[in-house]
Amino acid sequence: MPDAVPCWRRGILLRPAGTITDEKRPMNGKDFDQVVRLIVEQDRRYDRDAYHFVRRALDHTLRVIRDSDKPRQSHHVSGGELLEGIREYALEQYGPMAATLFAEWGVRCSEDFGEIVFNLVDYGVFGKTKNDKREDFRAVYEFRDAFETPFLPRARADSALSDHGQHSSS
Repeated sequence: MPDAVPCWRRGILLRPAGTITDEKRPMNGKDFDQVVRLIVEQDRRYDRDAYHFVRRALDHTLRVIRDSDKPRQSHHVSGGELLEGIREYALEQYGPMAATLFAEWGVRCSEDFGEIVFNLVDYGVFGKTKNDKREDFRAVYEFRDAFETPFLPRARADSALSDHGQHSSS
């Protein structure tokens, strides 16, 4: 994986503007792919695939919340909830290649996911509440811990976690 890039960018909390999405169906009355093309023309930091991944990860997160033992009336998803959904979905879809793929897309830290979400909010694809703030995506997890450590042999994973001040439960 490329050297870690310091991240100063901020994220936001989000509330999906519609219900669970479908890649072929417009989201909030907008053609998602067309909106992503417009965003990428203005902000070239992230590949189009990163936006599509975040949308699918939001769908995954909403399904997990919907299917949980704690049903909610609101479809609001916090930045932390989305980042956990992104982590789970990425590990499920891409395994140990997730961090490498994210780097290829320009995503190198949790704040980058927040920037993608913020761009989608600005274009009216995602919504947010008045309490949502960009800082909620800041330094939520280290990419190495989130996307590489789960695939290390147990002894190396324990060592990697302890190097970052975390302790594993044995």
